Amino acid sequence: MEAVCSDGECAERPRPARTPCGADGSAACDGTGDCVTCAGGVQCECGEPGCPNTCGSTDVMVMPPSCAGGRPGAGDSCGPGDASCCGNRMVPCGTFLRGYDGTPSTDDAFPAAVSDFRLDKYEITVGRFRAFVDAGQGVQESPPAIGAGRHPHVNGSGWIAGWNSRLTPNTAALRAALQCNGDRLWTWTDAPGSNEDLPINCITWFEAFAFCAWDGGRLPSEAEWNYAAAGGDEHRPYPWGSGIDGDRASYNCTGDGSAAGVCALSDILPVGSKPRGDGRWGHSDLAGNLWEWTMDWWRDALPTPCIDCVHRVDGDRDATRVTRGGSYRAPATDVRAGNRDFSYPIDRVNNIGARCARSI
Repeated sequence: MEAVCSDGECAERPRPARTPCGADGSAACDGTGDCVTCAGGVQCECGEPGCPNTCGSTDVMVMPPSCAGGRPGAGDSCGPGDASCCGNRMVPCGTFLRGYDGTPSTDDAFPAAVSDFRLDKYEITVGRFRAFVDAGQGVQESPPAIGAGRHPHVNGSGWIAGWNSRLTPNTAALRAALQCNGDRLWTWTDAPGSNEDLPINCITWFEAFAFCAWDGGRLPSEAEWNYAAAGGDEHRPYPWGSGIDGDRASYNCTGDGSAAGVCALSDILPVGSKPRGDGRWGHSDLAGNLWEWTMDWWRDALPTPCIDCVHRVDGDRDATRVTRGGSYRAPATDVRAGNRDFSYPIDRVNNIGARCARSI
């Protein structure tokens, strides 16, 4: 069953067996309401040959394009158990009080409701982004389709033609740009190497949006991201609960075990390196490592009311966008689930990356 928000309450929306589902309609329902797609896009019932996943599993049952080749950082090499770098986890619908200033408290003035969605377990890796670059995507020569990457409950939230000029002209220019203007802490390498399991940084908001759309997903809304990081109605100060230490997150330039104060590339850790810091629904690195782009334009006051809301200002393509989660450079207060920040969408900085959401 798909759960959607109706007047702030979760409501089930069953689908007949074998009807199209998924963000692009390429998957099929299995009769219980579950959306099932197997590796390679083969539609089947759970348990049928080629679809061994258990019905009701919280793990993804589809192979996104970024992991189709099974390459380092884009295969079964992420986290302590060598899990799929493209795995995602179900986030059930619900209501919560949004956090916005990094404090442990919540504010009754900012309730929100989100429908069911899936959120990638890991931040986008170098290996996955390499598949995107190698495919010639995310550049002016091959931009996303108009409307791609839209939020299913927010009209007009997909890609627009006016953003094409904010992409680099071609793949060669993108490869050069990913070196972050010579910043010493970029994770991209021109050839595959030891960085493939690291999160990709130095990507613009437009490139993050384009990647997620190409990969069969979208950027999460700020409300969705906040909901997942706070554990929904548990309102956790950090994704794992209370208190923070180096066993749960890379922050304050201590990810590599060194003393705080001097940041190094080694402070940016392979995705999933801190499983004790996983959130309520199994997502890794929602605190620290890299800030993450969200779908929303920044505003000082959170948008209200918020039922599957996205704050977007059409016609202002270069307005600042919301980032969430803190980074390897951030102090402990900045990696709290309720903290938020912003950056210009064309910025390339060494402490911002992204992860994709996937509509149900």
